[in-house]
Parts: sequence; C-alpha cells; structure tokens
Amino acid sequence: MQDTTLYETILGLAAPWHVERVALDVAQQRVDLWVTHDVTAWACPECANALPGFDHSEARTWRHLDTCQFETHLHARVPRVQCPTHGVRQVAVPWAAPRSRFTLLMERLVIDVVQQCSTVTGACRLLRITWDEAWGILARAVARGRARKVARPLRYIGVDEKSFRKGQQYHTIVCDLERATVEYVAPGRKVESLAPFYAGLTPAHRDAIHAVAMDMWDPYRRATREGLPNGEARIVFDRFHIMQEMTTAVDQVRKQEHRTLRHTEGHSVLTGSKYLWLYSQERLPAQHAERFAALQAQHLKVGRAWAIKEALRTLWDYRRVSAAERFFQRWYHWARCSRLEPVRRAAATFKRHVAGILRYCAHPISNGVTEGVNGKIMAIKRKACGFRNAHHFETAIYFYCGGLDLYPR
Repeated sequence: MQDTTLYETILGLAAPWHVERVALDVAQQRVDLWVTHDVTAWACPECANALPGFDHSEARTWRHLDTCQFETHLHARVPRVQCPTHGVRQVAVPWAAPRSRFTLLMERLVIDVVQQCSTVTGACRLLRITWDEAWGILARAVARGRARKVARPLRYIGVDEKSFRKGQQYHTIVCDLERATVEYVAPGRKVESLAPFYAGLTPAHRDAIHAVAMDMWDPYRRATREGLPNGEARIVFDRFHIMQEMTTAVDQVRKQEHRTLRHTEGHSVLTGSKYLWLYSQERLPAQHAERFAALQAQHLKVGRAWAIKEALRTLWDYRRVSAAERFFQRWYHWARCSRLEPVRRAAATFKRHVAGILRYCAHPISNGVTEGVNGKIMAIKRKACGFRNAHHFETAIYFYCGGLDLYPR
C-alpha cells in the first residue's frame, strides 16, 4: 500500500479529498501530509447549498495523531464559496472542526488524556502540545458539549458557592442533585450570579423544580424567590449547613469555657478536647469514649451545648411537618433558655428560617451531592495548583463535572 493511500485510509478521506504527498523528516521526528482536492461543488457551511468554489484560504496546518513516535502534521488549502445568503464562507473539512488546529482524532485523544491526567500540564507533556493549545481544545469541547446538551426538567437542584482563590473570590455552582452534574457556573455569589440560571429556564422547566437545597445565604434566597414561581416555598435549607452552624456554636462555647477555667483555676480539663465535641454520638472513636464520658460527667457548659446540638439531629428524622414543628419549638425553647450565647444566636437564626428548615420533611434533600462535586472541584484545583483566570476555572468545572458529550464528531 502506498503511503498516500495509507494516510487517506487512516484519516478517513473520501473524494474529492485525497493525500497528494507524504514527507518524512527523521531528524525532526516529523511526518507532513499534503491534502488536496478535485474540482467539485461545495456545500455552504451555513445553509448547505451546493456552490462552485470561489477561491482558497491560505494554507493551514493541523496536528494529527503521532505516527509511531513522529509528530504528524496535515497541510491543506481549504476552498471557500460565495453564498448569495451568507457571503464568502470557508467550507468544512472532514478531518477537523472549524477554527481548530488539530484533527478530530487528535482532539479526542487530548480530551481523554486530560480527563485521565486531571492536569492540563501533564497532558501537554505527554502529547507534546502547548498549554494554550490544550486549553483551546478544552474550551471548544465544553462549548460543544453545552450546545449539544438537551434541556431537561430538573426536580431537585442544589446551590452552593466554591472558592476560586483567596480573598473572598467565589463562584456560584448549581448542581442536579439526582444526576450529580454541574448545570451552571457563574462568578460571584450575589443575586446577579444565580438569577441568570433561572432566567434561562423555560416556564415549564421552572415549574418542574420541586425544591432547591441551599444554605441560608440571603442573595441565593432572593434570587430563588424572584426567579421561580412561588420560589420561597421551594427553598430547603441544607441540613449539613444547619448542623455545621450548630457545631460552630458548640466550639465557641468550648473556647469560652476553656479560657474561663484556665483563668480561674490555672488549668482546664478541656485542654486537647476540641475534636471530641465535634463528633456526633455514634461517630465518636472508641479510644476516646472513656475520656469523653468523664468530661460529660463534669456537667460542663460545653457538655450542655453538645447535648443541644445532638438533640437537633433528631429533627431530620421527621416526615410530618406538624410533628417536626412541635419538636423544633421544644428544642428552640431549650436552646434559648440554655444561657449559652453562641447556642442562643444559632437558635435565633434557625427560628428566622424555620419554614425552609422544616420543608425538609416534604423534600428530604441536602447539598451532600453538591459538596461531593465541590470536593471533586477542589481536587482538580489542587492538582492544577490553582487557576490563573476565572474562565479556565469555569471551563474545568464543566469539563470534569458537567456530564457533557465533549467529543468532536
């Protein structure tokens, strides 16, 4: 088989395209292919009307899959047509996507390698491409995947923020809680960050959303209230954020009591006990059970705060709103009368948001899936040693977590 015929078969070329010449440079470890075409009519890339050739663009080069260890480059002058409707347009070539400097097969390989490496830099070293070239392929893959994605009703979504870099720089992330995919990313954590997501939904898709899991961040509440029909009634405050706030209150009580004991008695039994009070009852390690029981027996303030925190966890077992409301009222009275200021502040916050908390009974969802996606994003960010700009950060989130069809066709 001749080398030109071999590469025509590898590239999947058919008339009117064919490989005219193949050149091998052993010193540079490079193979160059020149592709030409026969005289024929061409389809306008916009309307597909068959038109005669108008002229040719300047010669272009595309990187193809390596031939053994040799880099392979394809060269061609692409014809242009003059469409009565769309003007002069460059025709589509069968081996590459528009405005790409890589063949379709090479782009597929880059996408696969980046996904497996989890770092763009590692993929660049393996494939001998530049950092900018790799990010160009990723950006096109994400744009292609998002354009292909068919809008579907989302029953349960989670809204959370993810830090882009230090200095209170955040991105808002919306996840499909049932499919564990990222549906939307936007810079900031303001009303303006989340509102475009709701505005981009059709009325039928807005109606299809049963509930939105989020923390008690007010801009997200306002965006949901304004962006969804009867939006306030669809907000479910995330139980993990609720318990996290309560755990923070317990730790604040411990710090205050620890300082008081050291000041008044010269020592504190709470030294080294920080993490014991952060455990839930069933997750306390067996090796710490004896010491923790001894601390509880001393009737410390932090022991009362911990008991109040553990009692609140029972709320998530209720499925009838009326029963959950009665339980919360009893718990709230206990917390408010505890004379523990951090616990009182947390209880007052929960009281103001009690409707969204109790809505968990009807829609038992949480941001656990979103936090899992955030953990994956954090791992990607750590492997990349951070991102230089927000656009690349968003591209990486969609690329790894968007559930998109990324491959060129």
